Amino acid sequence: MNSDSNQLVLNQAPKHITIQRRYEVLGAINDFLIAMWFLIGSFFFLTASLVESGTWLFVVGSAQLLIKPTLKLISLVHVSRVYDSNNE
Repeated sequence: MNSDSNQLVLNQAPKHITIQRRYEVLGAINDFLIAMWFLIGSFFFLTASLVESGTWLFVVGSAQLLIKPTLKLISLVHVSRVYDSNNE
């Protein structure tokens, strides 16, 4: 790597960190919501009349588990595109 390449990488670091932190915040919010759905759903299973609602909360939480790897992939593509556009 020559000094121009090193400078380019250093200049992109703050942008990369900002992008990565935004996706980490989204991931943390997603994880919190998943935990809420499963916790509330678990309490609903303690009452026979709420079992169906609890089951739906488990379905929502399970579907939301797909969001975490999706966010990770999107963040990797986003950072890659920013890096590629700055290298042109």
